[in-house]
Amino acid sequence: MTTTLNSYKFRRNLGKAFMWAILAIMIFITLFPLWWVLRTALTAPKMVYFNIDTILPVQITLDNFLRVTGLMDPQRAIEISGSQSSVNFALAFSNTIIFAGVITISQVFFSAMAAYSFARLQFPLRNFIFGLYVSALMVPVIVTLIPNFILIRNLGWVGTMPGMWAPFFLMTPFAVFYLRQFFLGINREIEEAAKIDGAGPFTTFGRIILPISRAPLATLAMITFITYWNEYLWPLIVGGSQPGTRVMTVALGVFRSQNPSQGAPDWSGLMAASTLAIIPVVLLLFFMGRRILNSIQFSGVK
Repeated sequence: MTTTLNSYKFRRNLGKAFMWAILAIMIFITLFPLWWVLRTALTAPKMVYFNIDTILPVQITLDNFLRVTGLMDPQRAIEISGSQSSVNFALAFSNTIIFAGVITISQVFFSAMAAYSFARLQFPLRNFIFGLYVSALMVPVIVTLIPNFILIRNLGWVGTMPGMWAPFFLMTPFAVFYLRQFFLGINREIEEAAKIDGAGPFTTFGRIILPISRAPLATLAMITFITYWNEYLWPLIVGGSQPGTRVMTVALGVFRSQNPSQGAPDWSGLMAASTLAIIPVVLLLFFMGRRILNSIQFSGVK
Protein backbone atom coordinates (compact mmCIF):
# COMPACT_ATOMS: atom_id res chain seq x y z
CA MET A 1 0.00 0.00 0.00
CA THR A 2 2.80 2.38 0.95
CA THR A 3 4.71 1.57 -2.24
CA THR A 4 1.63 2.29 -4.37
CA LEU A 5 1.04 5.61 -2.58
CA ASN A 6 4.67 6.66 -3.01
CA SER A 7 4.52 5.73 -6.70
CA TYR A 8 1.38 7.84 -7.14
CA LYS A 9 2.98 10.84 -5.40
CA PHE A 10 6.10 10.45 -7.53
CA ARG A 11 4.09 10.44 -10.77
CA ARG A 12 2.04 13.42 -9.60
CA ASN A 13 5.14 15.42 -8.65
CA LEU A 14 6.81 14.43 -11.91
CA GLY A 15 3.77 15.65 -13.84
CA LYS A 16 3.81 18.96 -11.95
CA ALA A 17 7.52 19.39 -12.58
CA PHE A 18 7.00 18.72 -16.28
CA MET A 19 4.18 21.29 -16.48
CA TRP A 20 6.27 23.89 -14.63
CA ALA A 21 9.16 23.23 -17.02
CA ILE A 22 6.90 23.75 -20.04
CA LEU A 23 5.52 26.94 -18.45
CA ALA A 24 9.04 28.24 -17.79
CA ILE A 25 10.04 27.58 -21.40
CA MET A 26 6.95 29.41 -22.68
CA ILE A 27 7.63 32.38 -20.39
CA PHE A 28 11.23 32.52 -21.60
CA ILE A 29 10.19 32.37 -25.27
CA THR A 30 7.69 35.18 -24.65
CA LEU A 31 9.79 37.52 -22.53
CA PHE A 32 13.31 37.05 -23.91
CA PRO A 33 12.66 38.96 -27.19
CA LEU A 34 11.23 41.85 -25.16
CA TRP A 35 14.28 41.86 -22.91
CA TRP A 36 16.59 41.81 -25.96
CA VAL A 37 14.75 44.81 -27.39
CA LEU A 38 15.29 46.69 -24.11
CA ARG A 39 18.91 45.54 -23.91
CA THR A 40 19.65 46.85 -27.40
CA ALA A 41 17.81 50.10 -26.69
CA LEU A 42 20.04 50.73 -23.66
CA THR A 43 23.25 49.90 -25.54
CA ALA A 44 25.39 52.52 -27.25
CA PRO A 45 25.06 52.21 -31.07
CA LYS A 46 28.76 51.51 -31.59
CA MET A 47 28.65 48.68 -29.02
CA VAL A 48 25.65 46.77 -30.39
CA TYR A 49 27.81 44.18 -32.16
CA PHE A 50 30.17 43.69 -29.22
CA ASN A 51 29.63 41.16 -26.42
CA ILE A 52 26.46 39.81 -27.99
CA ASP A 53 26.88 36.67 -25.89
CA THR A 54 25.86 38.56 -22.73
CA ILE A 55 22.26 39.30 -21.86
CA LEU A 56 23.11 42.56 -20.09
CA PRO A 57 23.35 45.90 -21.93
CA VAL A 58 26.82 47.04 -23.01
CA GLN A 59 27.65 50.62 -21.92
CA ILE A 60 24.16 51.44 -20.63
CA THR A 61 22.90 54.77 -21.97
CA LEU A 62 19.63 56.62 -22.48
CA ASP A 63 20.95 58.51 -25.50
CA ASN A 64 19.00 56.31 -27.90
CA PHE A 65 15.70 57.37 -26.35
CA LEU A 66 16.75 61.02 -26.47
CA ARG A 67 17.69 60.66 -30.14
CA VAL A 68 14.45 59.10 -31.35
CA THR A 69 12.30 61.57 -29.41
CA GLY A 70 14.18 64.58 -30.80
CA LEU A 71 15.46 65.66 -27.38
CA MET A 72 19.13 65.45 -28.38
CA ASP A 73 21.18 67.99 -30.28
CA PRO A 74 21.30 66.94 -33.98
CA GLN A 75 25.09 67.16 -34.13
CA ARG A 76 25.41 65.00 -31.04
CA ALA A 77 22.98 62.46 -32.56
CA ILE A 78 25.13 62.23 -35.71
CA GLU A 79 28.26 61.66 -33.61
CA ILE A 80 26.59 58.81 -31.71
CA SER A 81 24.79 56.95 -34.49
CA GLY A 82 26.40 58.18 -37.71
CA SER A 83 23.21 59.83 -38.97
CA GLN A 84 20.35 62.05 -37.91
CA SER A 85 16.93 60.44 -38.15
CA SER A 86 14.27 62.37 -40.04
CA VAL A 87 11.51 60.44 -38.27
CA ASN A 88 9.73 62.40 -35.55
CA PHE A 89 8.76 59.66 -33.11
CA ALA A 90 7.27 62.11 -30.61
CA LEU A 91 4.79 63.24 -33.28
CA ALA A 92 4.20 59.64 -34.39
CA PHE A 93 3.49 58.65 -30.79
CA SER A 94 0.89 61.40 -30.36
CA ASN A 95 -0.63 60.56 -33.76
CA THR A 96 -1.01 56.93 -32.69
CA ILE A 97 -2.71 57.92 -29.44
CA ILE A 98 -5.16 60.11 -31.37
CA PHE A 99 -5.71 57.46 -34.07
CA ALA A 100 -6.32 54.59 -31.65
CA GLY A 101 -8.15 56.74 -29.10
CA VAL A 102 -10.70 58.23 -31.49
CA ILE A 103 -11.46 54.84 -33.05
CA THR A 104 -11.78 53.22 -29.62
CA ILE A 105 -14.24 55.80 -28.27
CA SER A 106 -16.39 55.86 -31.39
CA GLN A 107 -16.37 52.10 -31.94
CA VAL A 108 -17.29 51.26 -28.36
CA PHE A 109 -20.13 53.81 -28.32
CA PHE A 110 -21.71 52.87 -31.65
CA SER A 111 -21.18 49.15 -31.07
CA ALA A 112 -22.93 49.42 -27.71
CA MET A 113 -25.90 51.16 -29.34
CA ALA A 114 -26.14 48.54 -32.09
CA ALA A 115 -25.74 45.66 -29.63
CA TYR A 116 -28.48 47.04 -27.38
CA SER A 117 -30.79 47.40 -30.37
CA PHE A 118 -30.24 43.78 -31.37
CA ALA A 119 -30.64 42.59 -27.78
CA ARG A 120 -33.74 44.52 -26.71
CA LEU A 121 -35.55 46.38 -29.48
CA GLN A 122 -38.17 44.57 -31.54
CA PHE A 123 -38.16 45.20 -35.29
CA PRO A 124 -38.77 43.04 -38.39
CA LEU A 125 -36.04 40.55 -39.35
CA ARG A 126 -33.98 41.50 -36.30
CA ASN A 127 -32.29 38.12 -35.89
CA PHE A 128 -31.74 37.75 -39.63
CA ILE A 129 -30.09 41.17 -39.86
CA PHE A 130 -27.94 40.37 -36.83
CA GLY A 131 -26.83 37.08 -38.34
CA LEU A 132 -26.08 38.78 -41.64
CA TYR A 133 -24.10 41.48 -39.87
CA VAL A 134 -22.08 39.06 -37.75
CA SER A 135 -21.32 36.98 -40.85
CA ALA A 136 -19.12 39.89 -41.93
CA LEU A 137 -16.55 38.42 -39.53
CA MET A 138 -15.84 35.86 -42.25
CA VAL A 139 -14.83 38.57 -44.75
CA PRO A 140 -11.04 39.13 -44.75
CA VAL A 141 -10.00 42.71 -44.12
CA ILE A 142 -7.82 42.70 -47.22
CA VAL A 143 -10.96 42.25 -49.39
CA THR A 144 -12.31 45.66 -48.35
CA LEU A 145 -8.95 47.42 -48.54
CA ILE A 146 -9.14 48.60 -52.16
CA PRO A 147 -12.82 49.71 -52.07
CA ASN A 148 -12.16 51.64 -48.87
CA PHE A 149 -9.12 53.33 -50.34
CA ILE A 150 -11.01 54.33 -53.50
CA LEU A 151 -13.74 55.85 -51.34
CA ILE A 152 -11.24 57.74 -49.18
CA ARG A 153 -9.41 58.99 -52.28
CA ASN A 154 -12.64 60.24 -53.87
CA LEU A 155 -13.45 62.09 -50.65
CA GLY A 156 -10.03 63.75 -50.74
CA TRP A 157 -9.05 62.30 -47.37
CA VAL A 158 -5.78 60.62 -48.37
CA GLY A 159 -3.03 61.84 -46.07
CA THR A 160 -5.46 62.99 -43.38
CA MET A 161 -6.53 61.68 -39.99
CA PRO A 162 -10.24 61.42 -40.99
CA GLY A 163 -9.18 59.19 -43.86
CA MET A 164 -7.39 56.91 -41.41
CA TRP A 165 -10.34 56.82 -38.99
CA ALA A 166 -13.19 56.43 -41.46
CA PRO A 167 -13.23 52.64 -42.14
CA PHE A 168 -13.06 51.86 -38.41
CA PHE A 169 -15.13 54.70 -36.97
CA LEU A 170 -18.43 52.84 -36.55
CA MET A 171 -19.23 49.48 -34.95
CA THR A 172 -17.61 46.19 -35.85
CA PRO A 173 -19.25 42.73 -35.98
CA PHE A 174 -17.10 41.38 -33.16
CA ALA A 175 -17.85 44.30 -30.85
CA VAL A 176 -21.59 44.11 -31.51
CA PHE A 177 -21.68 40.35 -30.94
CA TYR A 178 -19.56 40.68 -27.78
CA LEU A 179 -21.74 43.35 -26.16
CA ARG A 180 -25.03 41.83 -27.29
CA GLN A 181 -24.22 38.65 -25.37
CA PHE A 182 -23.79 40.69 -22.21
CA PHE A 183 -26.93 42.78 -22.75
CA LEU A 184 -28.99 39.61 -23.18
CA GLY A 185 -27.96 38.58 -19.66
CA ILE A 186 -29.15 41.79 -18.00
CA ASN A 187 -32.34 41.40 -15.99
CA ARG A 188 -35.23 42.89 -17.94
CA GLU A 189 -36.95 43.95 -14.71
CA ILE A 190 -34.48 46.81 -14.35
CA GLU A 191 -35.44 48.20 -17.75
CA GLU A 192 -39.13 47.63 -17.12
CA ALA A 193 -38.89 49.60 -13.87
CA ALA A 194 -37.21 52.45 -15.74
CA LYS A 195 -39.93 52.33 -18.39
CA ILE A 196 -42.63 52.62 -15.71
CA ASP A 197 -40.83 55.72 -14.40
CA GLY A 198 -41.10 57.25 -17.87
CA ALA A 199 -37.64 56.50 -19.24
CA GLY A 200 -37.38 55.98 -22.99
CA PRO A 201 -34.96 53.68 -24.82
CA PHE A 202 -32.17 56.28 -24.99
CA THR A 203 -32.52 57.21 -21.31
CA THR A 204 -32.53 53.56 -20.30
CA PHE A 205 -29.51 52.87 -22.45
CA GLY A 206 -27.51 55.89 -21.27
CA ARG A 207 -28.36 55.93 -17.57
CA ILE A 208 -28.89 52.26 -16.76
CA ILE A 209 -27.41 49.90 -19.34
CA LEU A 210 -24.07 51.65 -19.87
CA PRO A 211 -23.24 51.98 -16.14
CA ILE A 212 -24.12 48.31 -15.61
CA SER A 213 -21.89 47.34 -18.55
CA ARG A 214 -18.70 49.05 -17.41
CA ALA A 215 -16.70 45.80 -17.27
CA PRO A 216 -17.38 44.55 -20.83
CA LEU A 217 -17.16 48.09 -22.20
CA ALA A 218 -13.74 48.56 -20.59
CA THR A 219 -12.62 45.19 -21.92
CA LEU A 220 -13.80 46.03 -25.42
CA ALA A 221 -12.10 49.43 -25.22
CA MET A 222 -8.78 47.83 -24.28
CA ILE A 223 -8.99 45.23 -27.03
CA THR A 224 -9.93 47.90 -29.59
CA PHE A 225 -7.21 50.31 -28.49
CA ILE A 226 -4.49 47.65 -28.62
CA THR A 227 -5.72 46.44 -32.02
CA TYR A 228 -5.52 49.87 -33.65
CA TRP A 229 -2.38 50.85 -31.78
CA ASN A 230 -0.74 48.01 -33.70
CA GLU A 231 -2.50 48.75 -37.02
CA TYR A 232 0.01 49.08 -39.84
CA LEU A 233 -1.34 48.48 -43.35
CA TRP A 234 -4.16 51.04 -43.51
CA PRO A 235 -2.19 53.92 -41.89
CA LEU A 236 0.68 53.11 -44.26
CA ILE A 237 -1.55 53.29 -47.34
CA VAL A 238 -3.56 56.37 -46.38
CA GLY A 239 -1.24 58.45 -44.22
CA GLY A 240 2.20 56.90 -44.46
CA SER A 241 3.59 59.39 -46.97
CA GLN A 242 2.74 62.34 -44.73
CA PRO A 243 4.96 62.81 -41.64
CA GLY A 244 2.11 64.67 -39.95
CA THR A 245 -0.12 61.57 -40.01
CA ARG A 246 2.47 58.86 -39.44
CA VAL A 247 1.72 56.43 -36.63
CA MET A 248 4.31 54.48 -34.65
CA THR A 249 4.12 51.29 -36.70
CA VAL A 250 4.72 53.18 -39.94
CA ALA A 251 7.40 55.39 -38.38
CA LEU A 252 9.29 52.30 -37.24
CA GLY A 253 9.25 50.94 -40.78
CA VAL A 254 10.53 54.24 -42.19
CA PHE A 255 13.25 54.41 -39.54
CA ARG A 256 14.27 50.82 -40.28
CA SER A 257 14.79 51.67 -43.96
CA GLN A 258 17.17 54.54 -43.15
CA ASN A 259 20.81 53.47 -43.06
CA PRO A 260 23.45 55.49 -41.18
CA SER A 261 26.94 56.06 -42.53
CA GLN A 262 28.16 52.57 -41.57
CA GLY A 263 25.51 51.01 -43.82
CA ALA A 264 23.85 48.86 -41.16
CA PRO A 265 20.47 49.68 -39.60
CA ASP A 266 20.49 51.80 -36.46
CA TRP A 267 19.46 48.92 -34.21
CA SER A 268 19.83 50.86 -30.96
CA GLY A 269 17.59 53.67 -32.16
CA LEU A 270 15.10 51.23 -33.68
CA MET A 271 14.84 49.23 -30.46
CA ALA A 272 14.50 52.42 -28.40
CA ALA A 273 11.61 53.54 -30.59
CA SER A 274 10.10 50.04 -30.40
CA THR A 275 10.30 50.18 -26.61
CA LEU A 276 8.38 53.46 -26.62
CA ALA A 277 5.80 51.89 -28.94
CA ILE A 278 5.04 48.95 -26.66
CA ILE A 279 4.92 50.89 -23.38
CA PRO A 280 1.20 51.86 -23.63
CA VAL A 281 0.19 48.29 -24.50
CA VAL A 282 2.25 46.84 -21.65
CA LEU A 283 0.77 49.30 -19.16
CA LEU A 284 -2.77 48.53 -20.30
CA LEU A 285 -2.26 44.79 -19.99
CA PHE A 286 -0.45 45.11 -16.67
CA PHE A 287 -3.05 47.25 -14.92
CA MET A 288 -6.22 45.98 -16.61
CA GLY A 289 -5.36 42.58 -18.06
CA ARG A 290 -7.26 40.77 -15.32
CA ARG A 291 -10.41 42.65 -16.29
CA ILE A 292 -10.18 41.13 -19.76
CA LEU A 293 -9.98 37.64 -18.30
CA ASN A 294 -12.84 38.25 -15.88
CA SER A 295 -15.08 39.57 -18.65
CA ILE A 296 -14.69 36.57 -20.93
CA GLN A 297 -17.53 34.80 -19.14
CA PHE A 298 -20.70 36.83 -18.88
CA SER A 299 -23.04 36.76 -15.96
CA GLY A 300 -26.35 38.53 -15.68
CA VAL A 301 -27.23 41.12 -13.06
CA LYS A 302 -27.53 39.37 -9.73
